[in-house]
Amino acid sequence: MAIMPHYRISEAAALLGVSADTVRRRVDAGDLAVHTDDAGRAVVPGEALAQWATERAAAPAQNGVSSARNRLDGLVTAITADAVMAQVELQCGPFRVVSLMSAEAVRDLGLEVGSRAAAVVKATTVIVEAPR
Repeated sequence: MAIMPHYRISEAAALLGVSADTVRRRVDAGDLAVHTDDAGRAVVPGEALAQWATERAAAPAQNGVSSARNRLDGLVTAITADAVMAQVELQCGPFRVVSLMSAEAVRDLGLEVGSRAAAVVKATTVIVEAPR
């Protein structure tokens, strides 16, 4: 029988791209199960974490509904633009996402450093690796 994975609060937060306080609030609200490991530390069962992450990701976008499944909400941290093209950097939880787009699109979206934005990613190949 396989051993079910469990994650400490800080590990769960890192996996979800949220703060440990956010995970604790979800535990306190009853949205996320928690157990105590042999060392007396609070741990979240991997299956419960996966279910909550899936439900969170399936929530509709704030500005409407999108068919994109790979949506990362974030904060614009840098914009480098010339007359035609722009490079926009977002911090989406623990992930830095960089997008190249037209300078016109940046203006139309009203993007500026400090504004909220979402990175919507479409890929034909996704490689999943397990930690070693």
